[in-house]
Amino acid sequence: MSRTLIVEDEDVIRTELARLLARAGHDVAEAKTVQEAAAHGLDGFDLVIADLRLPGGLGTDLVDLCPGTPVLIMTSFATVRAAVEAIQKGAVDFIAKPFDHDELLLVVDRVLRQSRLRRQNAVLRQDLERSYAVQGLVGNCPAMREVFERVRKVSHTDATVLILGESGTGKELVARAVHDQSPRREAPIVTVNCAAIPENLIESELFGHEKGAFTGAHKTKAGLVEAADGGTLFLDEIGELPLPAQARLLRVLQEGEVRRVGATGSRHVNVRLIAATHRDLRQMCFDGHFRNDLYFRLRVVEIHLPPLRARGDDVLELADFLLAKACLRLNRPPITFSEEARSAIFAHDWPGNVRELENAVERAVILSEGGPITPDLLAIDAPHVAGASADEDTETGPNGALTEYFRRFVLEHQAQLSETEIARRLGISRKALWEKRARLGIPRSKLQA
Repeated sequence: MSRTLIVEDEDVIRTELARLLARAGHDVAEAKTVQEAAAHGLDGFDLVIADLRLPGGLGTDLVDLCPGTPVLIMTSFATVRAAVEAIQKGAVDFIAKPFDHDELLLVVDRVLRQSRLRRQNAVLRQDLERSYAVQGLVGNCPAMREVFERVRKVSHTDATVLILGESGTGKELVARAVHDQSPRREAPIVTVNCAAIPENLIESELFGHEKGAFTGAHKTKAGLVEAADGGTLFLDEIGELPLPAQARLLRVLQEGEVRRVGATGSRHVNVRLIAATHRDLRQMCFDGHFRNDLYFRLRVVEIHLPPLRARGDDVLELADFLLAKACLRLNRPPITFSEEARSAIFAHDWPGNVRELENAVERAVILSEGGPITPDLLAIDAPHVAGASADEDTETGPNGALTEYFRRFVLEHQAQLSETEIARRLGISRKALWEKRARLGIPRSKLQA
């Protein structure tokens, strides 16, 4: 639903136009003068339709009062000169009185459609300037296949989605995948990192504020929830949202209404919410730091992103993908990883997940002299491949029985279990499993290779 302001001093014309637009599905407000229009808070409207000649001013004066909002000028003095002057002053279009109702509705629809496209393009330009972990969802492990399936199922609905996973696993990427495959893909996705906004400002940023609502509120401002109207709002790190802001967000989800800070009335919004966090929201509810009712509203559909250390051979596929991406971005010729580097990448735990891997690869490309990338360029430890001493891991030493058990367990289970699961059952890290494989010369099965 579009919010339209009609500024017309003739009561009959203003009332008739308001009825026409209301029947067409618009949320309509009315004003007689420029001053009365300004009192409405102009940045809250999607379109302003104003008469050219108004008491105390011109309709084109509204252009400067509501930057970013299209202003459609109408007048009884339909001359080429008047039209040119209105457009030069920033009006989006010009229509002469008396006008045909169908013609006016067509013009209004076109202006609103163009305005939405401009808004979407502005968001896309911002997106192009940002750097994401990857440009697509990469992976083939069972956990990632489950993520792909969840994204496919939920994308074509308006259901609220809660994305869970450690920092750096690509939660924002999944949110954008859901939006891009949804019916709202033509509208913008507005991304908000709740942890990056000071607690005393987050309500104003999200929900907007009225002029004079607090010290420093010199003018009315629409919030990011309203900016996402018709599209998707992605709240990253929602676990950092203060309790008062949680209450306001709950109203958005329950009633489809947003109330600006300091406002007496609410505004209707049509927003699809996607939230993400690395925190345990259920435990936060028990501790009193997160609202139970909001938590249950958020978790309509949950998508769990696995950490990189649990994704098996996906780490090598991701590394190759990120290497090609880094070479392209840094204008370097294509290069490869050495076998030692691939072993180091596979054995590393990657506590920073995909983000850490991307940074390591980019650093290696910058420092590389053009040859294969080695472990030292990645700044991660390569697995130790030196021979074991006679009294450690040889079958004739004191630990021979343990070594034989290790060898037998790995050979018997590697066809059914992933490297991560084998390491977990043995009570060691995946890196330790890799190093011990190398020392004992135990090959990986074809299913794992």
